[in-house]
Amino acid sequence: MTTIWHNPRCSKSRQTLALIEEKEGTPNVRLYQDEGPTAEEIKVVLTQLDIEPRALMRTGEALYKELGLKDQNDPDALVQAMVDHPKLIERPVVLKDGKAALGRPPESVLDIL
Repeated sequence: MTTIWHNPRCSKSRQTLALIEEKEGTPNVRLYQDEGPTAEEIKVVLTQLDIEPRALMRTGEALYKELGLKDQNDPDALVQAMVDHPKLIERPVVLKDGKAALGRPPESVLDIL
C-alpha cells in the first residue's frame, strides 16, 4: 500500500496525490501535520531517501529560522525538531514497499510506484 505524508494546502502535495491516484487508486493519506511522524519514522524515511535530516526540512520556513536550526548540526536534534514541528518536514513524502520518494517534483515519486 502506498502512503503519502500529505498537506492539502500544498500544490505539490495535491499534484503528487493526484498522480498516485491516477496510477494506483487511493493511497493511505497521512495528514502529517495533524498526525506527526515519530523520530523513528523520520529516521527510516531519511535512510530510504539516503539524505541527511536537513535535506528533509523546509529551511525557508520562518519557524526554521526562529528555532535557530541553521546553526544546528546534531542530526538527532534536527529530527526532533521535525517531530516537534511537523510543519518543518518537506512535502510530500511517499512511501511504498520499503522505499520512499519526495514529491518534488511530483513525477519523482513514479520510480517507487
